[in-house]
Amino acid sequence: MNGRHYELRGRTERYTGRVFQVVTDEVTMPGGGTATRDVVRHVGAVAVVALDDAGRVVLVRQYRHPVGEYLWELPAGLMDVDGEDLAAAALRELAEEADLTAGRVDLLVDLHSSPGFSTERVRIFLARDLAEVPAGQRHERHDEEADMQVVRVDLDEAVARVLAGEVTNASCVAGLLAAARARDAGWAPLRPADSPLPG
Repeated sequence: MNGRHYELRGRTERYTGRVFQVVTDEVTMPGGGTATRDVVRHVGAVAVVALDDAGRVVLVRQYRHPVGEYLWELPAGLMDVDGEDLAAAALRELAEEADLTAGRVDLLVDLHSSPGFSTERVRIFLARDLAEVPAGQRHERHDEEADMQVVRVDLDEAVARVLAGEVTNASCVAGLLAAARARDAGWAPLRPADSPLPG
């Protein structure tokens, strides 16, 4: 079923910032009439499951103010550079947050992180053939990244942490589960890193 019944009739801007905009949309409904929907229009993000030769994934533990907790996450960042290749953006985040480069990158999974109120789309890549960024070329971390913890965890153990409720970041959950499934299928489900965004 397509969205032909859901026509945008009007939009009121509530807030505009660097990462997102908040709007109230007036939308026609299939049964007649209209309804208002508050929407967070987000720039989008990339994330990367970095898998080393020993089958371990790179996880970062970062403080997230909105939830007031440290969360286990994948190296990730915003799609906030106009025209930047998304795989290149993911590799930049891998270098900045985990001091790693990758010799091979594939597309793992796409997701809408919270489609009930946000347009945020996250593209998650799988990076392999990892190598350390030379010490003199490493990114200097600031703010919440300054005390970021970086660890490597066996992929199956990471999946177990997801199922135990210890990993709750949506991109991390999706990336770890997708990586385990792709590995178990001999990597056949992987798509090229430059595959077009769906929709």
